[in-house]
Amino acid sequence: MQRALSLNSSPDIGVPLRLLLSAPVFVLLAALLLLWEGPTAMVSRWTAPTLAITHLLTLGALASAMAGAMMQILPVATGINVYSPRMTSTAVHGLLSSGTLVLAAGFLSGRTGLFPLAGGLLGGALLWLALACAGGLWLYRKQATKGSIEILSATRFAILALAVTATIGVVLAAGWAGWLPLSRPLTDVHAAWGLLGWVGLLIIGMAYQVIPIFQVTELYPKVVTRWLAPALFVLLVAFTANHYLASSIQWEIGRAIALLLLGGCLIFAAITFQLLWTRKRPEPDTTTLFWRTAMISLAGCAPVWLLQISGTGDFTVTLGVLFLVGFAWSAINGMLYKIIPFLLWYHLQKDLTIALRVVPKVKQIIPDEIAARQFWPHLAALLLLVAASLKPMMFTHAAALALAVSVLWLGWNIMLALRLFVRARQEIAQALKTATPPWQLTPDKR
Repeated sequence: MQRALSLNSSPDIGVPLRLLLSAPVFVLLAALLLLWEGPTAMVSRWTAPTLAITHLLTLGALASAMAGAMMQILPVATGINVYSPRMTSTAVHGLLSSGTLVLAAGFLSGRTGLFPLAGGLLGGALLWLALACAGGLWLYRKQATKGSIEILSATRFAILALAVTATIGVVLAAGWAGWLPLSRPLTDVHAAWGLLGWVGLLIIGMAYQVIPIFQVTELYPKVVTRWLAPALFVLLVAFTANHYLASSIQWEIGRAIALLLLGGCLIFAAITFQLLWTRKRPEPDTTTLFWRTAMISLAGCAPVWLLQISGTGDFTVTLGVLFLVGFAWSAINGMLYKIIPFLLWYHLQKDLTIALRVVPKVKQIIPDEIAARQFWPHLAALLLLVAASLKPMMFTHAAALALAVSVLWLGWNIMLALRLFVRARQEIAQALKTATPPWQLTPDKR
């Protein structure tokens, strides 16, 4: 049986919406910066432009979108709200957005004085979010709906990973400021916790809910929903510990842990792709296409990583493209086409006591045929970015342009949905003024 949604637990529309709307803006900034910097931004993960673009994507886009999605999906899917959602959303949005911009400016300008400010803003944003989520999970634990244990388990581990990521990030910011030694191994640990821990675990937990309900698929196997998230978290702990243990077989242990992490991701990708392929509706909608792209990209990280450890070349930028844009952003882009129309529809009709024809249906807010057109520039951008990671001089500018076109198209579709929302709210208000209450109708008119 499909899990039921607790719609009455949905927060105020501004709580998730401000964070969700920030995501395309930061992807656009990353695309424009890539267009400006050109091939130098795709040569190595360690160049200043690459670091700036990476954090515009990870913090400005992915973290914002996932925070907004979690604040909306967590109460609806589990009955548990984030602590003080309105204040948390406002504070996290402000700190995260400003901190991301300051950090990017620090990388691009080389001004060390910007890194402590960025570390304070971003550390405050991420730790605030982690504490607010942890507080909500504890305070409202008795309100958890039946069947939500798998989502809550993955979310708890993702929040812990977020706290670890934020803490390491503050230490690294102090290193960039010159206050502490800057450690490359610590950078790898930071990336692992941020990407596989916070991003990966939260997307996995959200997928347990949104794939079966919005994609009309079977539920994920119990063994996966029960053990995958804790197993990945334990492996991340082991990966971190191995970085600082003096051992003659440290390299071998690290590779074994990395293979197990990779195997866990492949299991999730394969099962999700199989569920999407055998969904009860034969024709894929736009979100299905985005999710399939996300799973193919996640699976594609495996052969690229094997090439990386084989010593045949440096493929870290390709790995970053596949994970950040191919997996994470594809999944989020697809979810936006479900979450935003649902949000707008729900807040249009939730307080109505009578049915009104002026209330649009969910599918009318962003029609699938309109959303589908944006998938193709997104796919083109992803393929060009992968090509640019291998041949920067040939493909970087085309990749940046394609990514900008894709995200502008997404933003245009969202803007049309918001305009429809505003117009529908005005029409609803007008209709309510002229509507006759049911108790005033004569029996023959009822």
